[in-house]
Amino acid sequence: MAYDTCPDTGTRMAVAVKVVIAGGFGVGKTTLVGALSEIKVLRTEEVMSVAGQGIDHLTGTEPKTTTTVAMDFGRITLPVERAEFGKYDVQVMLFGTPGQDRFWFMWDDLTRGALGAIVLADTRRLKDCFPAVEYFEEGNIPFLVAVNRFDGAEAYPEAEVQQALGLNPTVPLLACDARRTDSARHVLIKLVEHAYEQAWGRDTDV
Repeated sequence: MAYDTCPDTGTRMAVAVKVVIAGGFGVGKTTLVGALSEIKVLRTEEVMSVAGQGIDHLTGTEPKTTTTVAMDFGRITLPVERAEFGKYDVQVMLFGTPGQDRFWFMWDDLTRGALGAIVLADTRRLKDCFPAVEYFEEGNIPFLVAVNRFDGAEAYPEAEVQQALGLNPTVPLLACDARRTDSARHVLIKLVEHAYEQAWGRDTDV
């Protein structure tokens, strides 16, 4: 799995994992991947066309002019320490899903082998993240919900949001600003900790 150092070179070992960022259309998935990634983000954005009108639900996203048609990809390295494995680096491969209904057929491929998922939510359009929540619940994939704080959006109490989404109490719920690296990193660390807790117990120190 992982060791403090490589026996041959003495260098710190790394483990690669996949994390999926999901949620409704225009909720900030591409922004979150960009805020986290230490490499240039691979984006598959296209300018929104007239053909998409009446198909894509644009309420609350009027200023948006582009849309992800396949995925966003980035990478970030996190230091981890576990009693049984020691200190090592986790290289997190970030996969942002497309938000529109017509691209959901890609989700199975994007989520295959994922350590866990971040579901971004917008309190102005909370129902848009219901399909993502249901998908990860049914797939038994560890996930958390991060409420992206948009300018002008009302800040609801955590308990109200959790109830509105019908979340299991074991699913973490937290607020974030997808534009800020420190906020996005906090969300990612919480997900990694949650996923490791689900698999191995509560002794992860990220």
